[in-house]
Amino acid sequence: MKRHFMKGCEAIAESALRAGCTFFAGYPITPQNEIPEYMSKRMPDYGGVFVQGESEVASVNMVFGAAAVGARAMTSSSGPGISLKSEGISYIAGSKLPAVIVSVMRGGPGLGSIMPAQQDYLQATKASGHGGFRMMVFAPSTIQEAVDYTYKAFDYADRDRNPVMVLVDGCLGAMMEPVVLPEYHVASNRGEDWVLDGCLEREPRTVLSVSLTAEPQEQFNIEMEKLYESWAAKDTEVEFYEMDDAEIVLAAYGTSARIAKTAIDMLRKEGIKVGLIRPITLYPFPYEAFENMDYDIVKHVLDVEMSIPAQMVDDVRLGVLGRAEISTFGRSGGVIIGVDEIADAVRKLAKGGALNG
Repeated sequence: MKRHFMKGCEAIAESALRAGCTFFAGYPITPQNEIPEYMSKRMPDYGGVFVQGESEVASVNMVFGAAAVGARAMTSSSGPGISLKSEGISYIAGSKLPAVIVSVMRGGPGLGSIMPAQQDYLQATKASGHGGFRMMVFAPSTIQEAVDYTYKAFDYADRDRNPVMVLVDGCLGAMMEPVVLPEYHVASNRGEDWVLDGCLEREPRTVLSVSLTAEPQEQFNIEMEKLYESWAAKDTEVEFYEMDDAEIVLAAYGTSARIAKTAIDMLRKEGIKVGLIRPITLYPFPYEAFENMDYDIVKHVLDVEMSIPAQMVDDVRLGVLGRAEISTFGRSGGVIIGVDEIADAVRKLAKGGALNG
């Protein structure tokens, strides 16, 4: 099987093209600029349309329009840009339209730093826009996973007629790894009974996110709640690493998780029983992975993130429900967390020390 040595952002863009993405609109912001740059060069080869919008707001609303006429559409940005796109993302969700959003995280809040960080967990999973909608959020840990989940994201978006986010940090977007690219796939929603494709000899269709009467809006929200609950039942993805006898459990995602694995390998050689739970879907969050741990063995959970304050730890606490001590360890602002730093934190816990408070 042929492998390609690719940069993370470029691999994500190539995967989207192979998934059948025929419309991309975006606006420059570091550290995701290689995605629109790659799209601008390669999209014509696929017969698609690339637009550099005049702003993030314009770009996401162009994606809204492209999705409404049946195209597989995508946009990408980083935290401050996703904030600007949040209104449009809400409208896409409220209109039951499929779209893929890639967020390449930087430090924050505000403009923050342009260096790799995991400072947008809450934005991605809890507050992607107004109105309380939800969307599936995938957090790959390797460039291969970024390729795979970008490819899958279009299918999930079409299946549910709902936006899907792929969340990576600047480290994953900028590093290079060998990847196996998926097959080219021709797909669109043209022909579906909700697509705006002309109304000759039939009643006009509408795509709206507004309801001026209460009951239809309530019914829509009830149906969406059922959709979100179905994700938790069938679409949650998680990786377990060295968990069979782990007394100290690391909780980490994305780049932090791959660094944590190296620390675990080091600590295991020292006889410290440590393992990892890596959420792959940040929404739906894999609460069962934490609920089902053997708390006769697990003594401590260490949440590891490139975010200060830690953000995913709130979900970890909901899974653990007080049955083990929880500490947090992280770096922030663009400082990439170190293997030795994680290992030192675990050694301290193994000796009965405390990290927080």
